Amino acid sequence: MKVSSTGGVGATGASRARPAGGSSSFSLPSVNAASGAASTASVGGLTGVGSVDALLALQETGAVGSPLERRKRAVRRADHILDILGEVRIALIDGDISHGTLDRLTRAIREQRENTDDPKLEGVLNEIETRAAVELAKLQARGG
Repeated sequence: MKVSSTGGVGATGASRARPAGGSSSFSLPSVNAASGAASTASVGGLTGVGSVDALLALQETGAVGSPLERRKRAVRRADHILDILGEVRIALIDGDISHGTLDRLTRAIREQRENTDDPKLEGVLNEIETRAAVELAKLQARGG
């Protein structure tokens, strides 16, 4: 985050606008105006610190990150799905597929779907999820 200026007390001073028609107007002495502006500036400074803390907390949870970090997380999720798909393939060849493996696959797909906005990837995930549902139905039909 880049801080361009520190803006002093004068930067947040009271408005100098005059009432349109009034014959007598109430005005505070300049000392009070300066102290009011100073208190406003200090409250604003505290809010800024709170905002930075919130931003840092979001970054730590992974909600915000650099494009490189987001890409690394996406690659890890994709590798996880591919690993499970490899297990499913071997289990299908051996004729020994389990509910647990198919459940892990559908869970991994749901997690990936929450983090994607690519229509092509959505299509692939839909096909994988459909195939997993078919295999689960076959397994249940066999009584397994």
